[in-house]
Amino acid sequence: MPRVIVPAGLSMGPRFRYVRPPDPIPECYEIHLGDDLVELTETEAAVWAAAFVDAERHAKLQVNRESLIRLLETAPKPEPQATTLVDGLIERGLLVEFDTDGNLEPIFRRHKLLPLGQGLGSTAEAPHLHRVGLANQPILAVPNSVYGLWSFSFQSPSLWEACVYYAAADQEELMEDEEPLGMTPAEVATEVANHLPLIIATGCGFLDPVLQ
Repeated sequence: MPRVIVPAGLSMGPRFRYVRPPDPIPECYEIHLGDDLVELTETEAAVWAAAFVDAERHAKLQVNRESLIRLLETAPKPEPQATTLVDGLIERGLLVEFDTDGNLEPIFRRHKLLPLGQGLGSTAEAPHLHRVGLANQPILAVPNSVYGLWSFSFQSPSLWEACVYYAAADQEELMEDEEPLGMTPAEVATEVANHLPLIIATGCGFLDPVLQ
């Protein structure tokens, strides 16, 4: 599977100047990233936001660096510096690349997954899938392992350690009628990675760098 690219951080929107008469042009756009508020120009913010736009292709793991640059270069208002801007955001940790079938430990150790959506549970028709949404409206459905990790992984020091914890759940943590998970941390990470782009693109969660 090719590498995918997802945005990191939480948008805090535009920041306007304290002036009169009001200046309609934002001073900057802010992204909450780790313990910092990162300031982006309007162009940088538009490039960062473009990484969210196609949830359907994110679900198919079809959004990568090359497709993002192509989207920006062929937009109604083409961005001629798309390659430079995308590479700059990657370098600053605001865009994250990973291979869903590769070694996920390094990238997962550097990030946490924080839930933003609303857990809506499963349905009688599809008890193996758990829904996540906003305002009581389901947006996506994921396997139980991904749903459970999505809901509590923010409590772990990193996303990788959340995968380790989930894979190592011992008998004392199982309900009476539950079977052991039977997955390694790497297998849990792969399952999470395959759903992570859609979770982020739909605003149901976000990646945040681990504080050093």
